Amino acid sequence: MRTLFVILLWIVTVHATQAGDPPFRKFSKAERAAIRKYSKQVDRKDGRYHVLIMTDAGDMVVKLFNETPLHRDNFVAKVEAGLYDSLLFHRVINNFMIQGGDPASRRATAQQQLGGGSAPGDRIPAEFRTDQHIYHKRGALAAARDNNPQKASSNCQFYIVQRKPWRATEIDSTVNFRRLRINEEQRALYIKEGGTPHLDGGYTVFGELESGFDVLDRIATTKTAPGDRPVQDIRMRMFILYAPKGR
Repeated sequence: MRTLFVILLWIVTVHATQAGDPPFRKFSKAERAAIRKYSKQVDRKDGRYHVLIMTDAGDMVVKLFNETPLHRDNFVAKVEAGLYDSLLFHRVINNFMIQGGDPASRRATAQQQLGGGSAPGDRIPAEFRTDQHIYHKRGALAAARDNNPQKASSNCQFYIVQRKPWRATEIDSTVNFRRLRINEEQRALYIKEGGTPHLDGGYTVFGELESGFDVLDRIATTKTAPGDRPVQDIRMRMFILYAPKGR
């Protein structure tokens, strides 16, 4: 069992170890147990990073897309550095999405407005991949951004799409009202799985939820105050479950 733990700990900290840096902190017993549990469930043959998001509402696992390498590498670096440790899901809108990753949320007061914070460094250039069938479907992991003309992403804030399946009449009405251009593949996807079609081509999707959709819904339906911040703080912690070889 000790050997197994050492292997799993190496998986979690592989990049930090190669760089000569220690893990961002000592992991708790519960965190080590969760890492062991979920690392057994991920597909290590898909060549993708898999990340565990532990929250006060339960656990979620996401995989990152190689088609968006700038966002993938930025997110991995932030997770490995412990940037997301104890940050809040500070903006929650039921039937839409949950958003977090503002560094200012770690020690925010109950009345403090959040959403404007960023990590040191530049924005991440947009990597829209609708031409590669990467859309804002339910469970999509995407980067938040401000209104910069390049539509470059925040280097730390993210959201997970929660919107459930559309009725055909609903999505057709929305497409007409918003004057959207979506193809039949998108339309069928949103009717079957849910998602937010109006965000396609405007925000970068760089991963997707693999497990924890019940947790996603639990967070999305929590009671919120004006400004869409949960009344009861919901904090996160993140850990790399699997890092592809050679990366």
